[in-house]
Amino acid sequence: MGGVARRVPLVLLSSVSSDSHTWNLVFLQLLLEEAGHQVVNLGACVPDGLLIAEVGQRRPDAVVISTVNGHGRVDGARLVTALRSHPFAADLPVVIGGKLGVSGPDPATAEHLLRAGFTAVFQDDAGPEHLIGTLRAALEPAPVGAR
Repeated sequence: MGGVARRVPLVLLSSVSSDSHTWNLVFLQLLLEEAGHQVVNLGACVPDGLLIAEVGQRRPDAVVISTVNGHGRVDGARLVTALRSHPFAADLPVVIGGKLGVSGPDPATAEHLLRAGFTAVFQDDAGPEHLIGTLRAALEPAPVGAR
C-alpha cells in the first residue's frame, strides 16, 4: 500500500539570551520529538542575532522559546520584534513559555508578548498539552482552496 509521505515539521527550540537554564530545553525537546516534530535545540543563552540567523538558514516550521529566569517579558519581546522584522519570519509560528516575569503569571505580560509578535504565550502554569495543541493547530496544512 503506497501512501503519501508526510514531512516531519521542524521546530527550532531556544531560550532567551539571558536564560542559562537547560533542563527545560531538554524536556521540551523530548516532548516535541514525542509529538512527531524534528527539533533543533539551540540551547541556553542564545543571542538574538544567532537565533534569527538560524531561523533564516534552517527555515523551521515553528520556533519555541522557553525561559525560566523571569526575564521572558523583556528578552522575549525584544527577540520576537527583531525576528518579525525579517520577511522569512513574518508568518512563522513563534511561541514563548515559562516564567515570563518575576511576579508569577500575569495576563498583562501575555498580552504584551502577543502584541510584540508571538503567536502564543504560555505562562509557567500552562501544561505541556497546551503547547502541543497550539503547534498542531499552527502547523496543520490549510485546506485546499483556502488561500
